[in-house]
Amino acid sequence: MYSHPWMKRVFTALVLIPLVLTLVFMGPRWHWIFMLATALVAVMAAWEFLGMAERGGAKAPRVAVLLAVLLLFLGNYQWPDQSTAIVGMLSLALLVYCTFSSPVERMMPDAAVSILCLFYTGFTLEALPALHDMANGPSLVTFLLCVVWAGDIAALYVGRAWGRRKLAPRLSPNKTWEGTLGSLGGSLLAAGALLGVAAYMQTWESARISYSEETWYWLLLAVVVNVAAQVGDLAESAFKRSVGVKDSGSLLPGHGGVLDRIDALLLAAPALWYAQLIHQRF
Repeated sequence: MYSHPWMKRVFTALVLIPLVLTLVFMGPRWHWIFMLATALVAVMAAWEFLGMAERGGAKAPRVAVLLAVLLLFLGNYQWPDQSTAIVGMLSLALLVYCTFSSPVERMMPDAAVSILCLFYTGFTLEALPALHDMANGPSLVTFLLCVVWAGDIAALYVGRAWGRRKLAPRLSPNKTWEGTLGSLGGSLLAAGALLGVAAYMQTWESARISYSEETWYWLLLAVVVNVAAQVGDLAESAFKRSVGVKDSGSLLPGHGGVLDRIDALLLAAPALWYAQLIHQRF
């Protein structure tokens, strides 16, 4: 039915976007569902990452790593102020596990991939429930998603229409400087539109999104998030090229794997989280 790649891509997006936004706006009492959904996405991304790593010769203990990713989210839910200590303990546990379970000639790549996977697919995605749990959290997560999605779409169309100068041909041969600038413009337009919608919704008593800071602050954050998202995209492309695969998986029709779909968020979400933490301090 959806034989054309673009039809598959559009259909997948039409299913996933309302589902994601429903999870975002379920309310504070259902925050644990949002965290659980994020943890499941992290586990699926970790599975794909470990599969790619096997193509490169490492055979990290999948069950142990996936369990560590789940424990990372569980620990963060119980003790949200101890994220650094939790990821440190789990990293040490994976190191010890690989020391005794992996063949000695493969111990170093197995341990390195295990800990990297925990950080790359687990610790980075922890930023999503952390943002969601902040004051005005659903608005922050909506801002993040809209800025990343708009930048991704703009990069695709601008790059295909006007892309000439390659951005990083060794990492991602299809990305161009024109697409990069288009992505930045798309993110800024999305941020501006979202601020306009939020301002209009303030006239309703049941407004679900709001942004109290000055406009320039959110536009600056849109730039930060967009740059982080594009670097995240390039990082995943570098991982794939290093092991000779085109997609991380095939779970999402038209999009490839879960990791292919969230690669930008893996750096963009922590960037927004850290920016908000710094802003709160100063």
